[in-house]
Amino acid sequence: MAPGGQRVPLALRGLCGAVWLLVRRKPLGAVSAVIILGLVVVAMLAPMLAPRDPYEFNLNERGLPIRMQAPTAAFPLGTDPLGRDVLSRIVYGARVSLTVGLASVIIGTVLGTLLGLVSGYWEGTLDQVIQRGVDTTMAIPGIVLALAVMSVLGQSLTNIILVIALVIAPGTSRVVRGTVLAVKQHTFIDAAQALGASPGRIVARHVLPNVFAPILVIATVWLGNAIVIEAALSFLGLGTPPPTPTWGAMLSGEGRRNLETAPYLAIFPGVAISIVVLAFNMLGDALRDLLDPRLRSR
Repeated sequence: MAPGGQRVPLALRGLCGAVWLLVRRKPLGAVSAVIILGLVVVAMLAPMLAPRDPYEFNLNERGLPIRMQAPTAAFPLGTDPLGRDVLSRIVYGARVSLTVGLASVIIGTVLGTLLGLVSGYWEGTLDQVIQRGVDTTMAIPGIVLALAVMSVLGQSLTNIILVIALVIAPGTSRVVRGTVLAVKQHTFIDAAQALGASPGRIVARHVLPNVFAPILVIATVWLGNAIVIEAALSFLGLGTPPPTPTWGAMLSGEGRRNLETAPYLAIFPGVAISIVVLAFNMLGDALRDLLDPRLRSR
């Protein structure tokens, strides 16, 4: 019972139960979820959490930029060759990483799910056409495909999101299709067809809920991969155009050019990328173990 004698909503009780199950069965997954939640908070509250303007050239008493300042109390993570605060740029860079990761994964997962549902449920000629297109796309390494498309479309945050979504969709489609083919073998699908349910209703009411768990796991894992692809594109000069702070651009620009004289310029954004990607991958593994019936007893 909630305070005041009111009952706790079932949705809230279910959410609390799922969180407790994650904490009890997969503590590393719970820690990863906390790290990801921290990333979301940092991205949303960047203007308040960043100690300085990420675009500002910090000046000394003589009016000169404080270039390549090693970490100090005033600049906890140092400054870059233009005198900009590295900590502030990393904080604001979380916004770009989270935006790219969430938007590209949502678009890619939705597109891949639709293709997988159509291909797996209706099969036949339509399935062959879709799967040959998926095979062709998957034959090209993801980063090569992203580089090719970005070189044509040009640099922009929107293009990066679309390119990463294009990389995500084929693999998602293949996994969803395989799951749909397995679900179609169950008797409740035959029963729904015998009762006269339309194919669209069967897919929406019976097939999609049974493939939601693998879709969730795929999306969680791809969040980390999307951040890596964005960082790789920025590292190669095809990411978000400057002066927007991104972790990949910080690695490829100041970090790479000054690796010997100022290694902190590469270490700190590199550590940020590693921690976030590891957190997403560990959370994806935890969700897979919890949602896959074959792994629940382990």
